[in-house]
Amino acid sequence: KTLQHYFIQSNLRFVMINVHKYYQKLTPLSTLTRCKSTVIKDGPGLDYFIESSVNKEPKSRQRERLPHWLMTPIPKGKNFTKLKKDLRGLKLSTVCEEARCPNIGECWGGGETNTATATIMLMGDECTRGCRFCSVKTSKNPGPLDPMEPVNTAKAVSSWGVDYIVLTSVDRDDIADGGSSHLAECVSELKKEVPSLLVEVLGPDFRGDLAAVETLATSGLDVFAHNLETVNRLQAFVRDPRANYKQSMDVLIRAKECTQGVLTKTSLMLGLGETDEEIHETMHDLRQNSVDVVTFGQYMQPTKRHLKVKEYVTPEKFKYWEEVGMEMGFAYVASGPLVRSSYKAGEYYIKNVIEKQRETAQN
Repeated sequence: KTLQHYFIQSNLRFVMINVHKYYQKLTPLSTLTRCKSTVIKDGPGLDYFIESSVNKEPKSRQRERLPHWLMTPIPKGKNFTKLKKDLRGLKLSTVCEEARCPNIGECWGGGETNTATATIMLMGDECTRGCRFCSVKTSKNPGPLDPMEPVNTAKAVSSWGVDYIVLTSVDRDDIADGGSSHLAECVSELKKEVPSLLVEVLGPDFRGDLAAVETLATSGLDVFAHNLETVNRLQAFVRDPRANYKQSMDVLIRAKECTQGVLTKTSLMLGLGETDEEIHETMHDLRQNSVDVVTFGQYMQPTKRHLKVKEYVTPEKFKYWEEVGMEMGFAYVASGPLVRSSYKAGEYYIKNVIEKQRETAQN
């Protein structure tokens, strides 16, 4: 028995030694020094890295919290629901939705006047440009224009009972005239349906085609709007490469030259890194070219893929720019954190400016 026990122990020892040698061949010895091995052993574990990647966003990608003056209520109400249903039924797009406007609740809900309105976006919901501030969808080849859009637009607007409407559009570089004749037809149908209606069109630059600008400007509209968006230095950084400061300024100049009694209007976003001197210079250029109305609003980053906000401009600073603009001779200046180029609150004042101009012309 003792001899048998001895052989069993010897065999087990032999097996364990060979198993150990086998695993040594599979797993090479570490080349780390004892010091480095200790650091790794005492360092953070896998849980630390998982927690960090989930809960900690790199500072470069973090978005600042909105200041209290930019907070707006969630859109809701009977007017809001009805207007949305009407637009869907007529297959119309709005810049309010596509550009994620913070004032959609006020305009669609009716605000203090209880008159709901929307800024209709013509020529589809896909733009051939890709500006870095804008959340409207982009496409090299958007779908064909809807031939019923002018009539449907007139039907929708006439049912709202408003006396001032803003139309806007995407850029359509894929169309020969940039869509100017289509926009002009929309204005014509609106005036036919509601002759007393004041129509503002926020149009594209038509790639600098001044004949296309003239087609739209002489269509019967009351306000020709085209946005500079930002100061000269930031144009290439903010806008699509096919847009620029001079081209946009030439559009505004031509619209004023070929019409009589039509107001010209533009808009600037603040908070993109512009300086006070650059804003002053831009305002001076606008007045030199007889632009009547200018609006200032806070740039708000629509998604993480778009330009980040450099600064949240205070309401006091916006008030300052309003005062500067009026002193410079603009017919009207709308300036505030939530002001947009097609903001409903500004329509009343522009309407008064137009009516006063017409009274003066008659007298």
